[in-house]
Amino acid sequence: MKDEYAPYKKLLLSLREKLVGKVDYMQEEALKKSRQDASGDLSNVPIHMADVGTDNYERELMIELIQNGEDSVRNIDDALERIEEGTFGICEACEKKINRERLKAVPYASLCINCQREEELGNI
Repeated sequence: MKDEYAPYKKLLLSLREKLVGKVDYMQEEALKKSRQDASGDLSNVPIHMADVGTDNYERELMIELIQNGEDSVRNIDDALERIEEGTFGICEACEKKINRERLKAVPYASLCINCQREEELGNI
């Protein structure tokens, strides 16, 4: 069964590598901005209150993007673990097979489309 999912493993590893690179880059950029603020570099300090609001919004957005990227990496790691355990492609809620088209679209999916909808509606 593991051989059957070898293409998904390859795809998951590729996605993971890309995501980790993007998350690392965003973290470095966020740290650069934080260091500028901490150093008191006045050349980058906004003068107008609207600029302060924009800076805060951008910082919060960057944090959210980093968290989403980290969540996606965890989901990919979980999917890779399911491949090794032989449970990949099986819905964790109803234990039915997850449709191949869904796995192609979201290779780290742990729920079939019906259970995913139910979870989003708060029914699972």
